[in-house]
Amino acid sequence: MSRCFIVLLLAINALAAAPLGLRLPTDNHFLLSGEPEKFYMYVDRTVEGKATKAWEGGGYGMVRSAIQVNGQTVFTHFHEGIDIAPIERDRAGNPLDVVASIADGTVMHTSPLAGRSNYGKYVVVVHRWEDSDVYSLYAHLAEISCKPGDVVKAGDALGRMGFTGVGLNRTRAHLHLEVGLVMSARYDDWQKTNGVGTNYHGNYNGFNLTGADVSRLYLEHQKNPDLQFSQFVAATPVHFKVRVPAAQGKPDLVTRYPWLLRGETAGAVSWEISFSAVGFPLALAASQQAVAAPIVSQICPAEVPQRYLTRGLVSGEGDKATLTLAGKKLVALLMDDFPVVPAAAETGKKKTKDGA
Repeated sequence: MSRCFIVLLLAINALAAAPLGLRLPTDNHFLLSGEPEKFYMYVDRTVEGKATKAWEGGGYGMVRSAIQVNGQTVFTHFHEGIDIAPIERDRAGNPLDVVASIADGTVMHTSPLAGRSNYGKYVVVVHRWEDSDVYSLYAHLAEISCKPGDVVKAGDALGRMGFTGVGLNRTRAHLHLEVGLVMSARYDDWQKTNGVGTNYHGNYNGFNLTGADVSRLYLEHQKNPDLQFSQFVAATPVHFKVRVPAAQGKPDLVTRYPWLLRGETAGAVSWEISFSAVGFPLALAASQQAVAAPIVSQICPAEVPQRYLTRGLVSGEGDKATLTLAGKKLVALLMDDFPVVPAAAETGKKKTKDGA
């Protein structure tokens, strides 16, 4: 099935779907007026000995931790959401901005104890878009004013902006926002299998929420208010593909997100997952080519090492490209390829996701 035909089908399906009703979560709307330097919270950055306060570090993607590779400046740290700067502060410098839901939805999780995540105090809201659950996450809050089960409309308050979490201070207070998918309905088993410590957040742990390019979503939605999330995902460039065995049948991922599925599934002996450069799943197609273990089946050529472009998920080039340990763990999570762990099992030390 051609990419053009797939996009056409998604467009036809979108005609029957309700609009996203997307809005920004605070009164900082400078992203939409073409003033990103006023929208993003900066990060302190030093490149070739020059220190700057780079607003670009508040954006999505590989935007932090600069190094020089083959004469180019390459950023090696992945930022999975966007950091929105405050509009209003009190005399002490504390942000006063109210944080609101970006669309209609239901509060699924709140984490009021700041020390249980690098996100600090955070909230997760589920949005029912195209009969699929897409999630928004609001982190580093000073306070939370909602509870799980609350039904919210776009613009309803969830809390107040703050600087809870790791690596923040009052000066760099901001809202960290992510929008994306739950990778597995069995996340706790994956965490115990991989020994990453206590999971206080169930399936709403940051490791289990894969974030899309939030800024691009808003900018594309501004151009086309009828844009659907599936269309946005389908328009994201594919950077690499991974083929995995189909021994377990149709993946649960495409049961939750049927618009990720491409082509017929009958007789599949493997699945091929298309990923963005930073590992966001874009599509899943049945394949007739058998594999014994996950392999990189395709990757876009690059002038710098792939590990820098793919946040360490892939190493090597072309037909020599392979999944790293981090890449294998990501694919296992997406495909539910890990054992059920007895409830009494305890492994590892506490480790939390860096959402700063």
